[in-house]
Amino acid sequence: MTYRGRFAPTPSGPLHFGSLVAALASWLEARTAGGEWLVRVDDLDPPREVPGAADTILLQLEQFGLEWDGCVRYQSQRHDAYQAAIDQLLERRHAFYCTLTRKQLASLDHNHPGISAAVSDSHDASVRLAVPDRELCYDDGIQGRVCNNLHDDGGAFVIRRRDGLFGYQLACALDDADDGITHVLRGADLIDSTLRQRWLLECLDRPAPLYAHLPVVTDGRDAKLSKSGSSEALDAGRASALLTAALHCMGLQPPADLHGAPPATLLAWGKAHYPEHRWPPGRQQPLPSELKVKS
Repeated sequence: MTYRGRFAPTPSGPLHFGSLVAALASWLEARTAGGEWLVRVDDLDPPREVPGAADTILLQLEQFGLEWDGCVRYQSQRHDAYQAAIDQLLERRHAFYCTLTRKQLASLDHNHPGISAAVSDSHDASVRLAVPDRELCYDDGIQGRVCNNLHDDGGAFVIRRRDGLFGYQLACALDDADDGITHVLRGADLIDSTLRQRWLLECLDRPAPLYAHLPVVTDGRDAKLSKSGSSEALDAGRASALLTAALHCMGLQPPADLHGAPPATLLAWGKAHYPEHRWPPGRQQPLPSELKVKS
């Protein structure tokens, strides 16, 4: 199987250091395997988007030497494919219309009761995917065996919102399938989405990629670096220091004579030594403070 990976940022702001670790890791994994690395812009939720952020993100990837294969995919151009998938899921009775409000769900301890709450009319209704009342499992490439009963963990989930916007789980899973993605390497903050996306693809009779979730970088106080948390945007003027720090997060130690080297040199060293890396245990890791990286 030819390796095909991807990086899928949300244009809610520029990339920060945690984003760089995720992008670099997936890029190195794909390049080391002799495979392809695609970039997808997850511009699915216009209210959350920052004007110009998508272009800024692509420029940042280029500034750090992370070149991608093919054309950039934009979720905003995929609405017809998402609706076709929803129609198929409704026809197969895997999905249903629902008008339960957030207040009503709160009274149910935020656990959706399933298809018993279905309504026949699509007016002012979301579309939810029914989930089985049994344990689902998969083997994560970094975190090991992951299992959960989705029925007991939120229950049926939204694949199209009441306002007509498509759900993240649907779009992400379908894009990966349609793009022939074989491996998804992303942050452990998304690990809870994986069983939902795998189940959705099973309902569509589509193969799921192999998943691995790397520890997310925190600010040292167990808070994930994030755009919403005002994490500092990547500074291209510090590309060498930031790439070196990102390699450290993967358990790789570039030699002292490479400190300050241009991105292409550091990436070449990373490709040569990536098979030797060992991911830190767990789902979080602090910033490499000895390098005094601000994020």
